[in-house]
Amino acid sequence: MKDAWSGRAGFILASVASAVGLGSIWKFPYEVGANGGAAFVLFYLAGLALAVVPLMLAEFAMGRRGGADAATSLETLAAAHGAARAWALAGALGVLAGALILSFYSVIGGWTLAYAVETLLAGPPPGEPQAVQARYDALLASPVRMAAYHAAFLAVAALVVARGVSRGIEAASKLLMPVLVVLIAALAAYGALQGDLASTLRFLFRLDFSQFSARGALEALGLGFFSIGVGFGLMITYAAYAGRDIDLTQAAIVSVAVDTAISLLAGFAIFPLVFAHGLDPASGPGLVFVTLPLAFAGMPLGSAAAAAFYLLLFVAALASAISMLELAVAPAVRRLGWPRARAAAALAAACFLVGLATVFSFNRWAHWQPTPFEAIDHLTSNIMLPAGGMALSLFAGWVLPRALLVEELGLGSRGGAVLHFALRWVTPALIAAVALGPAVL
Repeated sequence: MKDAWSGRAGFILASVASAVGLGSIWKFPYEVGANGGAAFVLFYLAGLALAVVPLMLAEFAMGRRGGADAATSLETLAAAHGAARAWALAGALGVLAGALILSFYSVIGGWTLAYAVETLLAGPPPGEPQAVQARYDALLASPVRMAAYHAAFLAVAALVVARGVSRGIEAASKLLMPVLVVLIAALAAYGALQGDLASTLRFLFRLDFSQFSARGALEALGLGFFSIGVGFGLMITYAAYAGRDIDLTQAAIVSVAVDTAISLLAGFAIFPLVFAHGLDPASGPGLVFVTLPLAFAGMPLGSAAAAAFYLLLFVAALASAISMLELAVAPAVRRLGWPRARAAAALAAACFLVGLATVFSFNRWAHWQPTPFEAIDHLTSNIMLPAGGMALSLFAGWVLPRALLVEELGLGSRGGAVLHFALRWVTPALIAAVALGPAVL
């Protein structure tokens, strides 16, 4: 009997867990901070509506109809509709992209684990900028510590995936997502009570295009594409385990809505504290590892809040890492006939070895230009993901009949026509703009 979700709730929770990752809680706040606040949020929402949701719906439809991993599903659908089987390369590209992303994503996931463990054991550093920066620098300067947390993070993900779809991924999602929601809601409430809520509301929701740029607009459009995880076949893989009783359209809308709500809640957890202490909301990737600890250090219950925040980051990172590992495990099980446990262990080990290049990028190889981490990040985010997303959108829009999308997604004729038009024209245009725009600007 093939792996399958136990029902609608399990599939939706797993899809939400896949969508909600570090991009939602770590990257979203610092991108908003660096790009002028509300205007960035507006373009982010536009990108979700015009590119992310159509592509997610298409991946869900292709996955359930194909009934297999991304490459096999595309190959099957292409053959059924008289198209070249080379379309399967888009699925293979997605698997490779996912594995490369997981190799550095798990290193950053290891940082969240390190901060959660060390904050629980020793509390946050003293509230001096030098002490906070020193703790961060000490972690990055130690390849042994980074590699150990990187390995521990991947090991947890591999253990979950090895247990299968319903007993592993679904069971973990049912545990992780309630924990994540409770933590983010509690931290947002804490931020509102202890921080500067009024400044946060102005920052997130007051439109000020004078602080916004065309490059910021493109980054906003592309952030949802990256953070929710469409474009590399992950949602095809998950939908292949979905029964006919599951409403795929509902699952897509709920996943994107919950991800967006959690991203905004992350803003309310972080920015009130940043503004209350006169810190810089545009401090980039260091926002949650350098800037935020300064705020926690001088606040009531600061140690508990800091520990909860880094536990939240770890849970979010792990939930997405599980889905990225499953993206590679599924074809290894189906095409190579490997036992699931062996596939999970072998692919996690491969990601660990490739991830050492990212570990060394922050210490021994930091003088390289670009560093291996920067090169892999650029390759995946700027080339492989846009290429994969473009291929999947064009395949769904130009190769697959509209009737297939309508049937799998339960759409009416008007909804099917709108989705088909978006996949043919709107989504590819936005992907091209996000991928090529920065070079032009």
